[in-house]
Amino acid sequence: MIKKLCLIALSAATLTSCVSAKVYKDLEARYADLKSDNQELSHDLAQSERLRKQFEEEAQNLEDELASTRAERDALQRDYAATKANLENLQNSYDALEANSSKRIAENSQKNRELIAELDEKQAALAAEQTRLEKLQRDLTERSRRVEELESMIAAKDAKMRQLKDAISKALIDFEGNGLTVEQRDGKVYVSLENKLLFDSGSWTVGANGRKAVNQLGSVLAQNPEIAVLIEGHTDNVPYGGNGPIKDNWDLSTKRATAIVEILSQNSGIDPKNLTAAGRGEYAPVATNDNAEGKAKNRRIEVILTPKLDEVTKLLNDI
Repeated sequence: MIKKLCLIALSAATLTSCVSAKVYKDLEARYADLKSDNQELSHDLAQSERLRKQFEEEAQNLEDELASTRAERDALQRDYAATKANLENLQNSYDALEANSSKRIAENSQKNRELIAELDEKQAALAAEQTRLEKLQRDLTERSRRVEELESMIAAKDAKMRQLKDAISKALIDFEGNGLTVEQRDGKVYVSLENKLLFDSGSWTVGANGRKAVNQLGSVLAQNPEIAVLIEGHTDNVPYGGNGPIKDNWDLSTKRATAIVEILSQNSGIDPKNLTAAGRGEYAPVATNDNAEGKAKNRRIEVILTPKLDEVTKLLNDI
């Protein structure tokens, strides 16, 4: 471009001498325009060069940034793939855990329901047992009260029987040492009268001295209508050898017991319902039958006095 402008300028100078002033001025103006255009083009070229370099730098920067971005993208893709794989593993683990947990939860729920049912059953049983224990406690308290009442009643009857024994001993004091004994045992009073005090040998008729003793005994019994009176006749082991209606020792012991009952029943203060006669023969000895002394003790009338235990029996049945 510069060479071209120089040629034009040279041509213009050459022609100046031979062309008119008007043409010269036109050429000069043309030259000025071309020079101005040349400057503008040079400026544009320089600017274009700067822009080209700038674009090249920007393009390089973009290429570098693109490469970096691609590297980051690749790294992100790798991270994404690894994260996705981890997520899938976690999801699989979660699914397996959830399935296992659901099974465990179902099993635990069933077990809990069974335990709750068992607990309810045990609580019901415990409540029933508590109710039973409370009832037993009430029954025990009531039974203890009845036992105390029974013991008190028995103690009162024992005291009554001691008083009765003392009263009989006092009433029959004149006959002590003459084949009469009075003792208390097992809650009863036993009055034993040897036959020598009451009967002649082989007889069931009560003598005067014996009748006196029986009547004095009857006076005490009349004051104790709540006492049951059992009269037992006893013999030794010598067979009965007399004549008449008596067959053996059984008959003799029964006759003698009945004779005592008849005397006692004559006392209006004694209720005949309280009297019982029994013959024991030789079969309830209190001593040996190998000598006369023992045989004398075995030949006896025993009056067994027993308190009526209707109230005691009722309490025992209620316990």
